[in-house]
Amino acid sequence: MNHKERKEKGLPYRYDDPEVMGPQLVYMEKLFDFNNTRPMEQAKRQEIMKEMFAEIGEGCHIEPPLNANWGCHHVHFGKGIYCNFNVTLVDDEHIYVGDYSMIAPNVVIATSGHPILPILREHHYVYNLPVHIGRNVWIGSGAQILPGVTVGDNSVIGGGSVVTNDIPANVVACGVPCRVIRAIGEKDRKYFFKDRALDVWE
Repeated sequence: MNHKERKEKGLPYRYDDPEVMGPQLVYMEKLFDFNNTRPMEQAKRQEIMKEMFAEIGEGCHIEPPLNANWGCHHVHFGKGIYCNFNVTLVDDEHIYVGDYSMIAPNVVIATSGHPILPILREHHYVYNLPVHIGRNVWIGSGAQILPGVTVGDNSVIGGGSVVTNDIPANVVACGVPCRVIRAIGEKDRKYFFKDRALDVWE
């Protein structure tokens, strides 16, 4: 089994194998073009995003700079997604993000990791596992979503969290490692932040 086949099966493989790398740098050229657009060039950004992403829905907004080592070629975005500045998508494997999700500044979503065994790292081995982010998820500033993780619909990941395991739907989770703090419920119909009353919801 060659390294390209190993990569496709989710097995450890050598990332520096030329067959594995393929057109990676070509995809990154598109990302470079996106990151070098001017603030008023919103239409141009939208056109480039359609070329960059595996899938991208209507109404997505991404603030440059965006970082992605395969230029978002393996990233699937639903509609209405917002990414703030300096999001990093380590997209060696596929990343799926559902409709209306929000990703805050400096978030990292990583599908790739390195084996613990030192000799494997010395020989440039890596592994990839897909990441699934549900619909209407909010990922707070500086959070890190690690390989193989699924975050359920409507959940909130607190800023600075390191998400090492799956997070269910409809919860608030935070910490290092990230853990469920509470369910989203009636309190959230009354208050938008701590004791500040919500006045826009009927």
